[in-house]
Amino acid sequence: MQNQTRFPSVRLRRLRQHAALRALVSETHLRADKLILPLFIKEGSQIKNPIASMPGHFQWSVDCLAEEIQNIVSLGISSVLLFGIPLHKDALGTAGFSDKGIIPTAIRFIKQIAPQLLVFSDICCCEYTDHGHCGALTHVEHSHAIHVDNDKTLTLLAKQAVSHAKAGADVIAPSANMDGMVVSIRQALDAAGFSHLPILSYAVKYASSLYGPFRQAAEGAPKFGDRSSYQMDYTNVGEALRECSLDIEEGADMLMVKPAHTYLDMLCRVKQQFPEMPLCAYHTSGEYAMLKAAAEKGWIDEKKAMVEVVTAIHRAGADCIITYFAKDIAKLLKESA
Repeated sequence: MQNQTRFPSVRLRRLRQHAALRALVSETHLRADKLILPLFIKEGSQIKNPIASMPGHFQWSVDCLAEEIQNIVSLGISSVLLFGIPLHKDALGTAGFSDKGIIPTAIRFIKQIAPQLLVFSDICCCEYTDHGHCGALTHVEHSHAIHVDNDKTLTLLAKQAVSHAKAGADVIAPSANMDGMVVSIRQALDAAGFSHLPILSYAVKYASSLYGPFRQAAEGAPKFGDRSSYQMDYTNVGEALRECSLDIEEGADMLMVKPAHTYLDMLCRVKQQFPEMPLCAYHTSGEYAMLKAAAEKGWIDEKKAMVEVVTAIHRAGADCIITYFAKDIAKLLKESA
């Protein structure tokens, strides 16, 4: 008897006929507790500044945060990622590692009103330096390129990580693209009594054109030059896998790919290469803004598009997703539960 393994005996549409059946065999499931919401915390009082290029998002002063934090928790979102905007900036970004700085202050406040909320703390210098680069600059004679002093910056990042850990951060997330940043932070945290804190490394962070709205929100755009001398070349694949391997050796507990929506191939490759490592994806401000702009023009259905894109990021290999759509998706999930 001939073995019939193809059409007409095999009809994949049979499992697509009804919504309940499609849900039953769905392979990828979004959950609110897989989403991480970025928050921009600005030093000062009575601040709730709309971010023009990121509709629905704001710069917050700590005294205005309570209602937003309660809303986040009520939606089932379990994690936030904090970025600080200080009043005063200098060449070394010293406001970033002040124990009385904007992020330690915000962490302590959040932990008072929502101790169950996981607080991820971004560790970088760009929001705190007066030049807008991710570390201490060094002058190289006869060069027009931007040179960040890698090893001097490691000291600054380590101080920042310990300061945020002392305030109560749950996860330390270095994003400066400095060689050795993971091991430097790991050693500093361990020496300060925080060996229990995990590190989420921005291991694969490309020099992308999709960070513009974020730089407006965080007030951290470079005053001159760009960041291509330390962020990764977006044409490279092997380099990304080397970065991941080195960060794992240095003690990273989680890896990140950034951007996400337009780098699904890298999410897939990293997950396939390092399946044992939790993988985070950063759905960037530019990727968010593109969807919002198209929706405002009436060119796409915003709700369907955001769910499709974030599901694709999850499907590609991301175990958790940093996204500016976190509240919108969490609300939809809650309504459909």
